[in-house]
Amino acid sequence: MSEAVLAIAGELSVEPILSKIVDVARELVDARYAALGVPDGEGGFARFITSGMTDKQWEAIGTLPRTHGLLGAMLETAEPHRTPDIQADPRFQGWPSAHPSMRSFLGVPIVSKGAVIGAFYLTDKRGPKGAGFTDADQGCIETLAAHAAIAIENARLYERSRELTVVEERTRLARELHDSVNQTLFSIVLTSEAAALLAISDPQRARAQMEAVQELARGAMEEMRSLIFELRPADLGADGLVSTLRKHVDVLRRVHAAEIELDVEGERPLGPAVEREVFRIAQEALWNAVKHARAGRLRVHLAMPDHRVVLTVADDGIGFDPLDRRAEGKHLGLLGMRERAEGLGGELRVESHAGSGTTIRLELARE
Repeated sequence: MSEAVLAIAGELSVEPILSKIVDVARELVDARYAALGVPDGEGGFARFITSGMTDKQWEAIGTLPRTHGLLGAMLETAEPHRTPDIQADPRFQGWPSAHPSMRSFLGVPIVSKGAVIGAFYLTDKRGPKGAGFTDADQGCIETLAAHAAIAIENARLYERSRELTVVEERTRLARELHDSVNQTLFSIVLTSEAAALLAISDPQRARAQMEAVQELARGAMEEMRSLIFELRPADLGADGLVSTLRKHVDVLRRVHAAEIELDVEGERPLGPAVEREVFRIAQEALWNAVKHARAGRLRVHLAMPDHRVVLTVADDGIGFDPLDRRAEGKHLGLLGMRERAEGLGGELRVESHAGSGTTIRLELARE
């Protein structure tokens, strides 16, 4: 049981957790078949994971079962149900022709905050013919169900946080498109109209206006290239924090023609959640420096000594007053970076003065 709980706790996505849980449940009570159902609230199952059935059997069944009969009964009450013969139960409603025949049954709801969020279904206890599930089996699955509820809720929260991160990034990019590219395109239109009006009366000024249009267009292209890169999801899972950060810095160097120095000390894996948040903080700090602070030189230093992570992003830009909440909230996105740092249990420090650049430093402790 301890090994099972540790394995479950190590997963952050719902689907892998369900698969592990149902396999563990079947092994713990020596059942031939096991399933875990998560209702969709509309009379069906959002997920129904099985263990013990072959792929051929499951494909033959074809569709997810409905929440009726004994399957539905486990979702209506927090009480478990055990019977030596499922087919003798008055709530039994049969099964598809491809479904294997089953006898002994143990159903245990998974309850979180007073609500049933799923249920274990275990059938065909191995052993002597006619043997059914025991009190010990039921107690074991009830204990597992309690841990499963926590694991499922944690996985849901993690997936929700990822969804919110995507929404947050889309909002930021939409703001940047409006603030920079959209305004630049508007300037291009106005300048080209002025050039058209001057084409006959003052060709020299018209030429100057067209040169300005060309410069504005080049700037818009650079902005779009940068934003298109931002739209590409960072593959932290495959590349890790350091490699992903290096790729990001390389693109910023090309797009913005900025001098960016990257130093890394004590490279080691930090875990997917931590690496994602640290990368987002570095990404935001770099974007602020090249876009808003108009920095020409930047230095990124990532140190990972034992039990600590320290990220520093320093620039030689125009600087600002860190005590000005309008600057923090409207222009530099510092509020979002602070929230990410606090979510990691760390601290974000900002040092800046008008005309003397900005240094952003993230520090957090890690086990």
